[in-house]
Amino acid sequence: MLILHMDPAAWEALEDAAREEFVQGHRSFQRTVAEAGELVAAHTLAHVFQSTVVRVVDGTASVSDGPLLASPIQFSGFYLIDCETVQRAHELAALLPEARMAGLGIEVRPIMLPSGSEM
Repeated sequence: MLILHMDPAAWEALEDAAREEFVQGHRSFQRTVAEAGELVAAHTLAHVFQSTVVRVVDGTASVSDGPLLASPIQFSGFYLIDCETVQRAHELAALLPEARMAGLGIEVRPIMLPSGSEM
């Protein structure tokens, strides 16, 4: 899984041309992994301020406004890919625009199979 993060303030600070370049970078990435047969799924999350957090304390559930972690950088989406090696996953991650944005990066995390013993 290629986990995407974004700083909403950094996004807002981008000029229109930079935002368009960012969007085009994702479109190019999507074509690359789709044509290689490596794309399984991809999703973008709604803005972090639309999130809520559920906690159960002493058996009582409560819901509060999110995000869970008070950080300017938030989980913003993911690409689920199926590739042969972690090195290939790193190559693909390097194609994403977030990999080139100061203070961001792409988290590459293997998904464990249901048995939990294989990745």
